[in-house]
Amino acid sequence: MASILDEYEDSLSRSAVLQPGCPSVGIPHSGYVNAQLEKEVPIFTKQRIDFTPSERITSLVVSCNQLCMSLGKDTLLRIDLGKANEPNHMELGRKDDAKVHKMFLDHTGSHLLIALSSTEVLYVNRNGQKVRPLARWKGQLVESVGWNKALGTETSTGPILVGTAQGQIFEAEISASEGGLFGPAPDLYFRPLYVLNEEGGPAPVCSLEAERGPEGRGFVIATTRQRLFQFIGRAAEGAEVQGFSGLFAAYTDHPPPFREFPSSLGYSELAFYTPKLRSAPRAFAWMMGDGVLYGSLDCGRPDSLLSEERVWEYPDGVGPGASPPLAIVLTQFHFLLLLADRVEAVCTLTGQVVLRDHFLEKFGPLKHMVKDSSTGHLWAYTERAVFRYHVQREARDVWRTYLDMNRFDLAKEYCRERPDCLDTVLAREADFCFRQRRYLESARCYALTQSYFEEIALKFLEARQEEALAEFLQRKLASLKPAERTQATLLTTWLTELYLSRLGALQGDPEALTLYRETRERFRAFLSSPRHKEWLFASRASIHELLASHGDTEHMVYFAVIMQDYERVVAYHCQHEAYEEALAVLARHRDPQLFYKFSPILIRHIPRQLVDTWIEQGSRLDARQLIPALVNYSQGGEAQQVSQAIRYMEFCVNVLGETEQAIHNYLLSLYARGQPASLLAYLEQAGASPHRVHYDLKYALRLCAEHGHHRACVHVYKVLELYEEAVDLALQVDVDLAKQCADLPEEDEELRKKLWLKIARHVVQEEEDVQTAMACLASCPLLKIEDVLPFFPDFVTIDHFKEAICSSLKAYNHHIQELQREMEEATASAQRIRRDLQELRGRYGTVEPQDKCATCDFPLLNRPFYLFLCGHMFHADCLLQAVRPGLPAYKQARLEELQRKLGAAPPPAKGSTRAKEAEGGAAAGGPSREQLKADLDELVAAECVYCGELMIRSIDRPFIDPQRYEEEHLSWL
Repeated sequence: MASILDEYEDSLSRSAVLQPGCPSVGIPHSGYVNAQLEKEVPIFTKQRIDFTPSERITSLVVSCNQLCMSLGKDTLLRIDLGKANEPNHMELGRKDDAKVHKMFLDHTGSHLLIALSSTEVLYVNRNGQKVRPLARWKGQLVESVGWNKALGTETSTGPILVGTAQGQIFEAEISASEGGLFGPAPDLYFRPLYVLNEEGGPAPVCSLEAERGPEGRGFVIATTRQRLFQFIGRAAEGAEVQGFSGLFAAYTDHPPPFREFPSSLGYSELAFYTPKLRSAPRAFAWMMGDGVLYGSLDCGRPDSLLSEERVWEYPDGVGPGASPPLAIVLTQFHFLLLLADRVEAVCTLTGQVVLRDHFLEKFGPLKHMVKDSSTGHLWAYTERAVFRYHVQREARDVWRTYLDMNRFDLAKEYCRERPDCLDTVLAREADFCFRQRRYLESARCYALTQSYFEEIALKFLEARQEEALAEFLQRKLASLKPAERTQATLLTTWLTELYLSRLGALQGDPEALTLYRETRERFRAFLSSPRHKEWLFASRASIHELLASHGDTEHMVYFAVIMQDYERVVAYHCQHEAYEEALAVLARHRDPQLFYKFSPILIRHIPRQLVDTWIEQGSRLDARQLIPALVNYSQGGEAQQVSQAIRYMEFCVNVLGETEQAIHNYLLSLYARGQPASLLAYLEQAGASPHRVHYDLKYALRLCAEHGHHRACVHVYKVLELYEEAVDLALQVDVDLAKQCADLPEEDEELRKKLWLKIARHVVQEEEDVQTAMACLASCPLLKIEDVLPFFPDFVTIDHFKEAICSSLKAYNHHIQELQREMEEATASAQRIRRDLQELRGRYGTVEPQDKCATCDFPLLNRPFYLFLCGHMFHADCLLQAVRPGLPAYKQARLEELQRKLGAAPPPAKGSTRAKEAEGGAAAGGPSREQLKADLDELVAAECVYCGELMIRSIDRPFIDPQRYEEEHLSWL
């Protein structure tokens, strides 16, 4: 049994065919090459299981990869197809002549029911090794079982439905738990629910299927020999506990809806197609006497689950009077009928037989056929052999069937991953729509195909369908790649020409006003489409030429706005003297370069509005770039022209805080020409510092002089610190202004006096006003009467100067008294100094042997030393080292020079004669040694290094020399 499921291909008993019309080699279409390099695998492939049963096979079921078959009358063989080398044999333990009538296996492959011809039912669990009888079921010949896919588990079936040969439907539940001798029975309950009747009375329940739909709705489909019944109901809260009783209770007073067909095989069979495990079934097929009733299952319909029903008649040679079908299984697009000697597969879309697979007589007649929903495999068996069908790529050629039926949407769905087939479907759909005169739909389909572009375009042109042609071109344009620029330019230009021609033809027709508006909206949608933006931008020059050639200025402006070609829009408005519209475009899009380009034109026609817009733009605009427009505009010299220029320049200076010299110079020139009153205010506001003003001082001076603005010139002279020129010019305007200028050089008294003398000379000689001259003399304390007297003429009497002369004499007298007081104070101070010197000559200090140097802390008497009156004592060399860093550079140089001379001078000789000779020699050749020492003492020991000014001056000196800081810092680490 180790090789019980080893598969092999039986060349004599294996056959499979494709659906009709499916070629083995594809035909190239529209640029696609569909060459099939290897033979396609058939949809249905039969394989015989290498298994020879020890006894004849009486029944076989497969579910969830679990295969169970009964051999003879007392043997059960169970095989887990995932572990085919481990088959499991079980004995049913029957001593009577009862045979296996039918077997039923649930969707989990865990619960197996064996119905015997003796009206007994046995139960076997997947994980158990014991066959258990179901006592409550005894006396019922079971024909069908409806498993509970919603509540069934591996340990419990949940509420299930059982159909019998007597037409009764029972509800039961089986538990897999095994108790002891007195433990619970596996069949928890078994109660009747309903009886199915035909015209002659109760009829066997041939098939039972129970499913659960959305929103808690449940339904049951049961079949007899001639009828198909539907039980539909909504499960109440907690209805899972009650099972199906509530569902069938609704049909106690009236029969359920059913389908009935007169012909009968004596039996029937129902098959469902479920795309995924534990999902709702999608289709059904009912094998009965008149043929196969096929349709879809719609759980959402309130009245009936069955929809799109049709009856497919049996193929030739199949039926009640010929070779009756024994079983049926349903796949996605086929149902397979099992006959005694063959299997025939019929396409559910066309009703055509696509497979007729004959079996050899040596295997015996076929008994039954089942489907494993979890794997999709089909199983057929005879008494001596088992066969398995593989279903591969069943939907691969369905698209062609749907295409022949003109169901293009479904055809496209089933060839979506095959571009060549999809192109064929689209081309066929486009041709179909074109023949039906649905030109727009045809254009949309043609645009998705690889058909020749010229052929399709000519097709629409010959049919005079410009709208459909435009739709085709638009969709082709959207499908272009970025590298196909030439094609994009062609299509965009052609589309524009089509729209413009259409608009031109409709524009003059009042009856076509609505159509004209619709066409215009479509044209604008095309121009503004984000999908076409790249191509439209690349072709904008040619499109503008087309718009201009048709005279469509409205769309020319519209297209330019979309392409953000605002320069063209503004230029168009300016050419048509729509200056306010042009300014509105500039203000809305805020492009500085466009402002600079079109401002010279706009300022001549709408100056105030343009300046208002400039001001609104603020710092976005560079005022220097706008000066040329203002200069050209203000050359006329009219007050309005100058005032608008001044208004914008004042905004730049006062609000934006512009510091560019060109702007300030231009504002000066505008003030000088148009608003002289504002000129001096601007200059004064700018300040008197030459480094802080933003205008050119020399240019301002020349400008003011040219226009005769003397006060402004005086201000510029003051900023330039040319005070003499300022006073000279101010005297021509106003003496008070000259006085203000004369007081400006505060630090140069000589210059101030000179300037005031200029003013006095002017007052005396030009104005000949003595009183004003005296007032001028009183205004400046630097002038005296004697400075002014030379300017007066000889005939002026002294009475005019009496007060000034008396005041001057009083000032001289006061000055002499101050000098006398200072001399007396100096004499007293000299006498005090002499007394202090006399006292100092008698002062002395005492040095003890234990006294030490204040700097090095060594005994003082070891080396030459200095003693200060404050009490500090220093060695001579220590004092020298302490004083040297605090001396100025020139004193340090002097100190080094004295040390050098003192070292080179001869030591003093002993004896009075030699000393006198040495003194005489020193007098003859240079300073003596004593003189050098005196100079050195005066330089070094003039004051105590700790108590004198040297220590006070060193208060800001750091404790550590900056040059030695790093060295000192490292020494502390």
